[in-house]
Amino acid sequence: MLPTHAESLLVAQSLYKEYDRHPVVRDLNLAIRPGEVYGLLGPNGSGKSTTIRMLTGILEPTSGNVSVSGHDMRREPEKAKASLGYVPDEPVLYEKLTALEFLDFVGELYSLPKSSRRAAMNDTLRMLDLENRAGDRIESYSRGMKQKVAISAALLHNPRVLIMDEPITGLDPIAVRVLKGMLRKMARSGAAILLSTHILEVAERLCDRIGILVDGFLIAEGTMAELSAKAPEMSVGGTTLEDIFVGLAAGEEHKDIIASLEAEEKEPAKQAGNGDLRPTGQERNVGT
Repeated sequence: MLPTHAESLLVAQSLYKEYDRHPVVRDLNLAIRPGEVYGLLGPNGSGKSTTIRMLTGILEPTSGNVSVSGHDMRREPEKAKASLGYVPDEPVLYEKLTALEFLDFVGELYSLPKSSRRAAMNDTLRMLDLENRAGDRIESYSRGMKQKVAISAALLHNPRVLIMDEPITGLDPIAVRVLKGMLRKMARSGAAILLSTHILEVAERLCDRIGILVDGFLIAEGTMAELSAKAPEMSVGGTTLEDIFVGLAAGEEHKDIIASLEAEEKEPAKQAGNGDLRPTGQERNVGT
């Protein structure tokens, strides 16, 4: 059963965006309820980043509405953004500051009391294994460490709605595992989470529902079981999210390419399994 707008923390209604009369996102509707992790997937150029920028209030839609925690993004932008955490696809940080200084600054922007923001900072830095470098300037950090700071900043004020665009980019496997645990914990506490990622295995394991965006249209939405039922005609077999995604989002040419490559991959194994393993006459004479 789809969530109603009344019970959802993040809602997009008839969201539409065009550039120079060229549609990029078309009539997009979604509603994410408390405690839900929603995966927004799509090929490159499908409109995911544009959608996310509209949901976060960075980009104004050509038409349509966004509400966060019941606050309309156009009419009440400050209230909407106050309950929103956002991790962009590229970290936006003041790199001359240390991680502690930057997070302290972010906490001030959200009017967090100093004691509570210090506790939140220490907690996220510890979980993301940044404690030992928290006093170093961000400019000295690796890409993965900068990503951890961006994640920490988004979580600092304990947002009711969290939007993450490719959040695991640059993270090592341990940090990815920790982040997945943190997101599950947030969902259990009642947060609504939207996650955009190209790592389909992560989406499959973590997300309660998944939406697939193609050419600006949300062409499919649902649980894994519901999506699988919508893609019975896909040309690549299997029931993983990757199989479903290819079946729903790939064009016929790419489906044919994938099917051809996978058929070639299976052919040598088939030949090896059916081969005549008896020694040839020459092999029988070796050593006689």
